[in-house]
Amino acid sequence: MTETALTVHQTARPHGFPTAGHFAFVESALPRPTPGTALVENLYWSVDPYHREMMDGDFALHAPLEGRAIGRVVESRDPSLTEGEIVLHRQGWRTHAVVTPGEVRGLPRFDGVPLSAYLGILGGTGLTAYVGLTRIAELRAGQDLFVSAAAGGVGTATGRLARLMGAGRIVGSAGTAAKAAYLTEHVGYDEVFDHHAGPTADLLAEAAPDGIDLYIDNVGGEHLEAAISSLREHGRIVRVGTIAQYNATGAPYALRNLPDIVEKSLRMEGFLVRDYPHVQEELYEFVVPHLQSGRMRLDETVVDGFDRIVDAFLGMLRGENRGKMIVRASSTTQN
Repeated sequence: MTETALTVHQTARPHGFPTAGHFAFVESALPRPTPGTALVENLYWSVDPYHREMMDGDFALHAPLEGRAIGRVVESRDPSLTEGEIVLHRQGWRTHAVVTPGEVRGLPRFDGVPLSAYLGILGGTGLTAYVGLTRIAELRAGQDLFVSAAAGGVGTATGRLARLMGAGRIVGSAGTAAKAAYLTEHVGYDEVFDHHAGPTADLLAEAAPDGIDLYIDNVGGEHLEAAISSLREHGRIVRVGTIAQYNATGAPYALRNLPDIVEKSLRMEGFLVRDYPHVQEELYEFVVPHLQSGRMRLDETVVDGFDRIVDAFLGMLRGENRGKMIVRASSTTQN
């Protein structure tokens, strides 16, 4: 085992789109576990859109970045953490982490399901989509929905889950025609438009001429305004994220049709997935059989090498991923 560890620190607050200059790789001696802790060597890391929002003030400067990671216990000084055990934790962008039992979650192993799935469809990404559909939107069979940023991690998970749950027409928006084609050919979307092709309201009206029942909002701004106009009476809006504002330097987009929320008796609700850990086992029960049967596929873009984690994060913000963006240790052979 190596005697050094690497962590990624944020070194400055970005104004607009971040660059590699806002981060630094910091080398240190390999940490050693103390009584009641264990040393984890990380195998997979998650980079997520919410990290950009946290860079504006929630992440401490010159300190390791938070985030979900999967690793193997390589040295333990606590009987509840077994050497060789695979665990999930949130100590994030580092090659090694010293953890307590309360800071990790053991991962069940299902035949045919790779570890990367626990950062995607079986992890916080999939749980966000599942909670959004079942707890917030309360999707019922036959209902039509619109999903913004449909080619991202939450967007692909939402499309696949909604199709398995018996949704009616599923419409999405994406950033390129190639992504739109992938979503309709492989993920289960009925129609997807490239949002660069014109005003979002016009594109959505063309894709869903009879309106929608639900909107899963990962973008905000113009997309949210378009969805409000397209929603039928008693429609629901699930607020997951506001990608459109993460790198903005000007005033936020001003919605012009907020009165429609009253006139059409719409409901809009946001949520944080961290408030729904009790739904995790339910997610496993629903998704794993579909993964094992092949009815559900993984949508992920995997970048090899911890030294490329910043590149992966910036690429995700530029929309270079299809599905969940995941970083994998170069030496990882574990499936």
